[in-house]
Amino acid sequence: MSNPSGTTTIVQAAGPETGPPPRVLVTPLAAEWIARLQATHGPLMFHQSGGCCDGSAPMCFARGEFRVGGSDVLLGRIADDTPVWIGLSQFEYWRHTQITIDVVPGRGAGMSLEAPEGVRFIVRSRVFDDAEAAALDAAGEPPRGDSAAAG
Repeated sequence: MSNPSGTTTIVQAAGPETGPPPRVLVTPLAAEWIARLQATHGPLMFHQSGGCCDGSAPMCFARGEFRVGGSDVLLGRIADDTPVWIGLSQFEYWRHTQITIDVVPGRGAGMSLEAPEGVRFIVRSRVFDDAEAAALDAAGEPPRGDSAAAG
């Protein structure tokens, strides 16, 4: 795993075909890295702040090491129930896109758990089509950090 290929094959969460599409996916290689990091650090979480530079990359933390704010949005769960959160202002920019957590060679942010491993998590995105956007609108807003459903 120390030399990721950079492929972008996507693992999509299983779900009903008539429901809304997932807002977040993970590549197989990123899922492998998540499993490796979980073996060392326990349950994980991601947060995408939307800040500049490395703050715009998805940050991987041991679950509970990053305090989710009341307005953070839960995009979904990937790779063995790992929650992916995004700051509200960033979500407002990206609400029309599906993001995919991927991993590439290189050094990313020092706070993210993968940084010492010589890889970094990145986000790839695509715009939802009209039918997907309508299904997401019908499903309502995703949970926020101040919601009991965000758990």
